[in-house]
Amino acid sequence: MAFNTIIFSITDNIARLTLNRPDRLNSFTTEMHEEVQAALDAIEKDSDVRTLLLTGAGRGFCAGQDLSDRAVAPGGDAVDLGESVEQRYNPLIRRLTSLPMPVICAVNGVAAGAGVSVAFACDIVLAAKSAKFIMSFANIGLIPDSGSSWTLPRLAGQARALGMALTGEPVGAEQATDWGLIWKCIEDDALSGEAEALAAKFASAPTRGLSETKKLIRTAFTRTLDDQLKLERDKMRELGFSDDYKEGVDAFMNKRKPQFKGK
Repeated sequence: MAFNTIIFSITDNIARLTLNRPDRLNSFTTEMHEEVQAALDAIEKDSDVRTLLLTGAGRGFCAGQDLSDRAVAPGGDAVDLGESVEQRYNPLIRRLTSLPMPVICAVNGVAAGAGVSVAFACDIVLAAKSAKFIMSFANIGLIPDSGSSWTLPRLAGQARALGMALTGEPVGAEQATDWGLIWKCIEDDALSGEAEALAAKFASAPTRGLSETKKLIRTAFTRTLDDQLKLERDKMRELGFSDDYKEGVDAFMNKRKPQFKGK
């Protein structure tokens, strides 16, 4: 597939998706949304893909929405932002959170607005030490969208979520790690290597088990403890019959490297 706004490939069971509008800090346009969705379609159709690595080209990860793509001026015709969110951003967030595999996000620079939301929709977020997370919605009279009003308080707590959302002050990668917003802060020149190493780890892992783990944790807040215990029981029973479990135990007992199929 040929793309104008993203770089996309699938090799060695790893899907790599790079937002590629570096001159605009990889901000989203309608075309980029369509191309990202096409890439996700390809991932879902390819049973060999076992992880997705998402990052940005150039000096930033994603500055959110490209405002010139839906420009509005005082006195001009209004733009239906709710329609844009419903048709573009909400489907993207739903797909990233529900992909049956680990989704890694390597934040290589600034993440602002919906760019923060996209990053926080991923399962594992690594960030360069120089990266910053900016909830910039308040600066243009809007509210956090693309799921960030849901993810932020769950990740960082209400006080920090309100501070980020109301002030729009940048939060650096080290602070984001301390607050529990992301998994790791990494030296800038080591980010790509560590992200690739993690992708390679997931590409040879027991993907089915990781997928069920992802679903259990992401939906845990919707259940009582008793319901969660019952679901854990059911999933353990199901996975206990899998080939990957048998392979994992045999490899452990015989002190060899497991060869997981991920099915």
